[in-house]
Amino acid sequence: MPLYVYEATDPEKSCPKCKGGFEIPQKLSEEKLVKCPYCHNPIFRVIQAPGLGHSKTDLHYRAKRAGFHTLKKVEKGEYEKLY
Repeated sequence: MPLYVYEATDPEKSCPKCKGGFEIPQKLSEEKLVKCPYCHNPIFRVIQAPGLGHSKTDLHYRAKRAGFHTLKKVEKGEYEKLY
């Protein structure tokens, strides 16, 4: 379920929760919020970049860091060491 960030349209008339912005998990099929669930003042959804990129916790990185080696099959019965 994605997390959406909402902020108040008028920070001076809002509660501390929506003044600084808050995250709320919502299904893709749900309508976006138009009022703060805490103070009922108008809010808007903030567009954010998705969290994409190379994860430092993938299997090969962790194996290499722990001192293991990875082998690649070259021919039948022959392997070459990648790291």
